[in-house]
Amino acid sequence: MEVNQLVQLFLSILFLPMLSTIFFYSWGAGDPLEISALKKIFLVLPVGAIILGYWTSIVGFVSVIFRSDRKAFLSALLITWWDLGRAIFSLWGGTFKFFFHFVIAILNFLRIIVLGVWMLIQDILLTPIRLLKNVGYGVLNPEIPWLAVGLTLFWGVLEAVIFTFVMTPLVIDTLSNMTGQPLTEAFVRIPLFLFMLFIILGSYAVLSTWASAVATKNIPAILKITIIELVSMFIEIIFLYREFVDALVPWFAQHSGGKANFGIAGTLIIAGLTWLGVRALSWFLFAAAGTPTLMAIIQGTGIEGGGTKLKSNPMQGSFILTGNLIGQIKSEAKWIQEYSNDLLGSFILPPLNVIAAGLNFLMLLLIGQHLFDLPFKNISELKEARELLQKASAKR
Repeated sequence: MEVNQLVQLFLSILFLPMLSTIFFYSWGAGDPLEISALKKIFLVLPVGAIILGYWTSIVGFVSVIFRSDRKAFLSALLITWWDLGRAIFSLWGGTFKFFFHFVIAILNFLRIIVLGVWMLIQDILLTPIRLLKNVGYGVLNPEIPWLAVGLTLFWGVLEAVIFTFVMTPLVIDTLSNMTGQPLTEAFVRIPLFLFMLFIILGSYAVLSTWASAVATKNIPAILKITIIELVSMFIEIIFLYREFVDALVPWFAQHSGGKANFGIAGTLIIAGLTWLGVRALSWFLFAAAGTPTLMAIIQGTGIEGGGTKLKSNPMQGSFILTGNLIGQIKSEAKWIQEYSNDLLGSFILPPLNVIAAGLNFLMLLLIGQHLFDLPFKNISELKEARELLQKASAKR
């Protein structure tokens, strides 16, 4: 009978009605949502850990009778209560610390987004200015004659357009006679323009190669390219410039009273002089500098200028502000990672300290020692389950 009374007394002390009342109060089941959420954040873990510590302490006091290291056990039990109290206050203070760090992180993130959007808008608005600046720098840069390249291309296109209009009737008649079907000007002019453009640019390429051979005094190359240049000149005079001169014959006849009759020889001489004048003027003005650059770009050999071969380099600085912001973020990646770890630590370490303090009560009752060394100061101090099992086995 006395044993039953002792057991009932022990159970009544172990399961105090007040404990369940306190736990249900901390759970906040019947409270408004805001109050219930605050109670779950600030009270559930501390109350649960205190109840667990109370139970293990009662059982531990009973087991003191059978323990040989009573003094060490009681000291460890008091230290465990100290760790739990410190963990509870750390949980309450750490919650505010986490919200503070979280708000700072959100503000910094929003600041980065706002700065990024603002830098991107600035880059988009300033891109035309930077483009003009880069183009102007490329034009004025003495190493690469971009102005000569542009004028050479412009002149080639202009000459191709002129000869396209001049040669269109002849080409239409020739192709119509060959195919037996009428052809329209729109069908002929686009491929004829491309063909004329290739011929004109090729003529400048031959002239540039001949000038390079003369500059290096390479006699075999001079002879070979001279023959090629004569053939090119003959084709251009016969098929292009002769048609151009023939197109001007009505104008000569109108202003000479119908007496202008050049004949074949006169037409070819005028066409040859026209070719020579056009090629000479354009060559000495811009083609001498623009053609070698165009050939280097087409051949992919790089551009030589100022004694240094300059490979193709894309325009830099189109989005320099955004690039600088991204570079600064990358340079501070280590600090961002450390701040992220601190933010994560301020979120998970306070509740884990409370849970670990509660588990220390159980481990103290079972093996007489603590399993966790509290408090946890950073995430790296959290150990894996395998390490904890090995530690518990070693202390057993």
